[in-house]
Amino acid sequence: MRMTEAIDALVIGAGPAGLMAADVLARAGRKVVVCEGKPSPARKFLMAGKSGLNLMNAAPLDKQLPRYAQAAPWLAPMLRDFGPADIHDWANGLGADLFTGSSGRVFPRVMKASPLLRAWLARLDGAGVSLRRGWRWQGGEFEFATPQGSRRLSPVTCVLALGGASWARLGSDGAWVGELATRGVALAPFQPANMGFVVNWSDHMRPHLGAPVKGVRLLAGQHAVRAEFVISARGVEGGGIYALSRHLRDGAALALDLFPDRTAPDIADRLKAQPAKLSASNRLRKALGLSGVRLALVQELARPLPADPAVLAGLLKALPIPLQGPRPLDEAISTAGGIARTALTDGLELRAWPGVFAAGEMLDWEAPTGGYLLTACLSTGHWAGKHAAQHC
Repeated sequence: MRMTEAIDALVIGAGPAGLMAADVLARAGRKVVVCEGKPSPARKFLMAGKSGLNLMNAAPLDKQLPRYAQAAPWLAPMLRDFGPADIHDWANGLGADLFTGSSGRVFPRVMKASPLLRAWLARLDGAGVSLRRGWRWQGGEFEFATPQGSRRLSPVTCVLALGGASWARLGSDGAWVGELATRGVALAPFQPANMGFVVNWSDHMRPHLGAPVKGVRLLAGQHAVRAEFVISARGVEGGGIYALSRHLRDGAALALDLFPDRTAPDIADRLKAQPAKLSASNRLRKALGLSGVRLALVQELARPLPADPAVLAGLLKALPIPLQGPRPLDEAISTAGGIARTALTDGLELRAWPGVFAAGEMLDWEAPTGGYLLTACLSTGHWAGKHAAQHC
């Protein structure tokens, strides 16, 4: 018969939400065991660090809350309890020197996640937190597949921080959904968030694959953002696309304002002033300085170009990009969906499973890139850890 190991506090998942929950539990005097299914912890956190590790955003919290859309009222108490200012102090306490970029995004000056993670793991180890690597939860009453075979734990309290359903190779595979569903936990279906979209480019765009499109405004229905994006072999991706991905996923059409600092009448006047004998492409170059990937997009998406300058000007202010749908769920930076708000108490305890709490991307919320994702993961991990610490 398998022995059942009785423990005090269990955290399943060693990403930022899980490690933060373990940190709070340990500081509250609980004896903590963290089980991570992969051979090493925080793999998605480290992957995020390859692009600089955008920890948070410097904007005032009240201006950040709308970024969480419908989940903002739910997350607001957690973000106020442990929000951007607290995360800044937490990172400084681990030796990370932070700086704020021109966009308001806050990064470690070393532009890497690994030094921060090493310092964090060392502090957890010093607090007596036991990190068990390669322990994959099999469901049931905390049964695990481990390098030493099957094991069973019996915790007094538990925090689940198993991530969403993107980047499965890094550990966030959504495999926990079935277990919670059988326990009667209400779940919202997973959807991709902060993802690219498919566009079927012609060979004409081949020389521009990988090129950033700068100096434009992207339009999705009533929503707009001035940001750059990238032309990829499979479509469009990058910060500007991610900022509008929720609206595009929900059916809004994507259009491109190639001249956000000029009005349509001004553009039309500039086009009229060019000699009639010029080709449409040369007219765009000489009148508007349009070249490179921006000119290629016009030739790809608007041919035959309208002869009427006013009509062409209107097209340049709202050039439609025909999307064929989002890239697959596993390629998304993050996911929407997960454990529904109604399935949780105000302390993030599962109503259907007393003593078990949840945090991070397991919860049904989404936010754009820009520091908001990691902030909410750390904040919900802190909140779940604090309330789990009070459970006995």
